Amino acid sequence: MQHTWQPTTSIENLKKRGQILRAIRDFFEQRNILEVDTPSLSHAPVTDPHLVNFSTKWISPSQTGETSLYLQTSPEYAMKRLLAAGSGCIYQMGKAFRNEESGRYHNAEFTLLEWYRVGFDHWQLMDEVEALLKHIVVSPNAERRSYRSLFVEYLGIDPLMVSMQELKQCCCKLGFESIADTETHPDTLLQLLFCEHIETKVDPSVPLFVYDFPASQAALAKLNPNDNRVAQRFELYYQGVELANGFNELTDPKEQQTRFQQDNQLRAQMGLPEAMIDTRFIAALNAGLPQCAGVALGIDRLLMIALQAKHINEVIAFPTSNA
Repeated sequence: MQHTWQPTTSIENLKKRGQILRAIRDFFEQRNILEVDTPSLSHAPVTDPHLVNFSTKWISPSQTGETSLYLQTSPEYAMKRLLAAGSGCIYQMGKAFRNEESGRYHNAEFTLLEWYRVGFDHWQLMDEVEALLKHIVVSPNAERRSYRSLFVEYLGIDPLMVSMQELKQCCCKLGFESIADTETHPDTLLQLLFCEHIETKVDPSVPLFVYDFPASQAALAKLNPNDNRVAQRFELYYQGVELANGFNELTDPKEQQTRFQQDNQLRAQMGLPEAMIDTRFIAALNAGLPQCAGVALGIDRLLMIALQAKHINEVIAFPTSNA
C-alpha cells in the first residue's frame, strides 16, 4: 500500500479553518459562555447500541493489572458533571471518536462543538444554534418541522402509529428489501427511511430544524409533556448535511438509569455485548443537574458547508486513513 505524508486539505483551507474556529469562540465569548476542556478517555463506554467506542488499556504504576478506558463519542457526560458541579453555561470544541464510521461526512476522529445553556429549553437553543450558523455562513432563516409531519408529507405514514409490517412494506417499495426483511426494530427502519428518503426530499437551501423525535430515539432528552411518545430532541439539517443534535436535557437520575438499562436490553437483542453504565454520570444527576438544553454540532461538517467542500477530507489535515 502506498502511503503519503501530505495533508488531504490545502494550506488555504487550514487557514480558513483556523479563522472559523476563532469566530466560533468569539460567538461564545460574546455570550459569556465558559469554554471547558474534559477528558477524551472515560472509564465507561456509551450504552447507545448505534455507537461504537474505541477502547484501550490503562496500565498505572499505582495499581495492579489493567483498566479498560474508552475514547469519548461525545463529551456529554463529563460536561454534565461540570454542570451539576455549578459551572453555569459551558461549551467545548474538541475531538470525539466513533468506530465503524467512515465516508463523505464521517471520520473516525472528528471535531465536535458541544454546548449547554442553563435555564434554556430546546426551543431557545434552536434560536442560538441558528444564530451561530448565521455567524459562520450566509444562511436564510431556518424552518422548523416535526418529525411526524415529515413522515406524513413525504411517505404518507405516521411514525408514531405505524406497525412494523407497514414499515417493512414502505421500505420494500423504496428498494430496501434486503434490510427490511431481517430487521426487528422499528427505529432502525424509521431511521433508514428518514436518511435515505426524507432527507433527500427537503429543500437543502434552507436550514431545517426537525423536532419531536420518537422517545425511543432520544435516551438523554426529556419527554414532551403533551405527548410522551415523543422527546424534546431536535436535529439541524442544511445543504443535505445533518449538522447538529440537541436536547432539552433529561435531569431525572432514575429515569436516565432506566433508559440506559433499556439500551442494554436492545443491545442484547442485537447480539451486542452489555455496556457498563457510567456511574459517575448517574451520581452527578443524583446531585442535581440544572434545567438546561444542550447540543452537539459537527465542526468538520460545518466547515464543509462554509468552504463548499465535497468531502470531509478537504477540511481536515489527516483523516484516519492517512494519520
